Parts: sequence; structure tokens; C-alpha cells
Amino acid sequence: MFSLFPTRAIAFVIFGFPVHWYGLLYLAAFLLAWFLLPKLQKFRKLNYNADEWSTILSAAVLGVIVGGRLGFVFFYEPQYFLIHPLEIIQVWHGGMSSHGGFIGVTLALLFVMRKRLSELPRFMDVIVVPIGIGLALGRLGNFINQELYGTVTTLPWGIAVPGVEGLRHPTQFYEMATDLLTALLCYWHLRTSPKHPGETCALFLILYSIFRFSIEFLRVQDYSGIQLGTLMLTRGQILTIPLFLAGLFLLIWARKKSA
Repeated sequence: MFSLFPTRAIAFVIFGFPVHWYGLLYLAAFLLAWFLLPKLQKFRKLNYNADEWSTILSAAVLGVIVGGRLGFVFFYEPQYFLIHPLEIIQVWHGGMSSHGGFIGVTLALLFVMRKRLSELPRFMDVIVVPIGIGLALGRLGNFINQELYGTVTTLPWGIAVPGVEGLRHPTQFYEMATDLLTALLCYWHLRTSPKHPGETCALFLILYSIFRFSIEFLRVQDYSGIQLGTLMLTRGQILTIPLFLAGLFLLIWARKKSA
């Protein structure tokens, strides 16, 4: 009827239904966003009520899950899922893309905010703080599942991964640290720079892109890289470039808009 910690990835099983740590961490991220957003909105002079935030977060949840899954399908395993299309909906088997999640949540928020597009820059400034924390919780899930670990290292904080030779860079913790740092810097900017709506979101995109691009050099790659000129880049690095460019564009736009 009830089983606690049956495997590393599963927190508990109740009535035969497994509850994964990754799912619990997703839930924690959205509950945290639901708690923080009404408090953060004052820094951009927004005044959404509880029902409005519930609608927005419901759309964001759907966007993250659908976008994250479809991003993994199209960015990493298109040939496999072309042969096994029914497995696309089996998200409990793993396989999510953070870049796909970015696309999904952006489209979902554009839809739900379609009648308030003028508020979108201020709104995006507010939500990047819980997004950063949510990304960090996602990397904790990667560590629990012992996935997305790094290359071999002799550093004293190297981690042992079952079934894998040598100590490895704990890239999950590297990304957790940089995601939390990004969230902290965005929170500081949100509080201290009210004159340029959109700048905090731009800061988030730029910082996330730089940190993610850098850490990719230390991560074990399950998929072949992509040749870009004389450089061989990972798929994660390629997908991060548009985010960085979007951050630069948004930064320039916000400065000109407020000039």
C-alpha cells in the first residue's frame, strides 16, 4: 500500500503509484513561485490578485511540462520518438529539456497575458526570480537521479556515480549554485532598478546563458555535438546561444524604451 524510498529516483509509492523526487521538486518550485510572486510584484508596480496568479501559474506549469518534453523530443531524440510516438507522453520515464521549458513557458505566458502585453516587461522581471530557484531545484533532481554528471576530476569535491568509473565533476551542483546566484542577482536588480522594465529579465537570460554555456564544457555529453565553424559545441551550448542573444536584445530594448 505504501513504500518509502523504494529506489533512488522514487520518493515513495502509494497504492501502486510511484511518486518521483523530480515531480516533488517540480511541485515545490511552483508552490514557491505561488508564494513569492504576490510579494515580488510590488517592485514592478503590479497588482494581480490570487486568482490571477493561480491562472498564470497554471499556464506556466503546463508550458514547462509540455515545452520541456517536446523540447527533449525534438532537440535530442527526434528519430527515436518518430518510431515510438506514444512514448512522448510518458514523461515519468524521464527526458525533459530546460530550453524547451523556456519556450513552452514563454508561449503559455504570452497567451495568458495577451490582454496585458503592455505589462509583459514588468511581469517578466518579476517571474525570473522564482524561475531561477525552480531551475536550481530541477538540478537537485538531476543529482538525486544521478544524471547529467560531469567529466572525470581529481578535485576533492568530485562525486562517485554508481556504475561509472572515476570521480566526476558534480555539474548538477555547479548549476544549482549558478541558478541560485542568478536568482539572487535578479532579486537585487528587481529591488534596486525600477526605471527600466525588462532589464531584470534580460539580466537573467544573459547570466543563465553564460553559466550554462560554461558548465557544458564539464558535463558528460550523451549526444553528439554540433560543428559551428571551427568550434564543436554541445547541443546545450547551441540552444543557449539564442537565449543569450534574446537577453542582449531585451537589454538594449529596455534601455531605449526608458530613455
